[in-house]
Amino acid sequence: MTDYILSEATRAKYKRISTASIATQLYKRGLRNQFIQGVVPVSPKLETMVGQAFTLRYIPAREDRNGLEVFRNADHPQRVAVETCPPGHVLVMDARKDASAATAGSILVTRMAIRGCAGIVTDGGLRDATGIGQLDMPAFYSRPSAPTNLTKHEALDINVPIACGDVAVFPGDVLVGDNDGVMVIPAHLAEEIAEVCAGMEAFEAFVLEEVLAGAPIIGLYPCTKDENEKKFEEWHQKR
Repeated sequence: MTDYILSEATRAKYKRISTASIATQLYKRGLRNQFIQGVVPVSPKLETMVGQAFTLRYIPAREDRNGLEVFRNADHPQRVAVETCPPGHVLVMDARKDASAATAGSILVTRMAIRGCAGIVTDGGLRDATGIGQLDMPAFYSRPSAPTNLTKHEALDINVPIACGDVAVFPGDVLVGDNDGVMVIPAHLAEEIAEVCAGMEAFEAFVLEEVLAGAPIIGLYPCTKDENEKKFEEWHQKR
């Protein structure tokens, strides 16, 4: 879907950028629906999740197609996705926002962590959520769900455009996830957003210092006074 490859330098920039800053910059560019709805961290992590999307699409399960014996198939798409999601990528799953059955469990997610994947995101449920939350690899879900995925979902397509939490996700898009949730950045904007957000994060750190020191917000955030812009430039040069 894209030839874009996320560099380690750009990944490092995103590790220091909040989803809130990304949302603002995408909004300025007319993109208002890039925050995956209804998805939260399985457990908070100190490090931000950053990686390109590798997708898995589920459709509603049909009883004559989704008995437990399907897992004997070496080509089962859920298992194949877990084994082929590239290191440094994020497995993004379309569960149609249905968390009444899991989309994966701790064994599969642990396998992804061992393989070096950057994270997992589903707009459905995850089983064995406690075990998943103990992994270093970030995971985002709607809520815990004990029933096997076969109860409600049939894994069908790998690495195709999907919906996740009402957001269109294309293979290769960049996902950034923190304790607020997950933003989806179109691949062709990834470098531009990383660069502009790095400066935005610095400015917001300056603003927070000013607010904590008692400064009024009007004219400071957004910066509409020349005196505040000059003050920020001096602050930034010192750092």
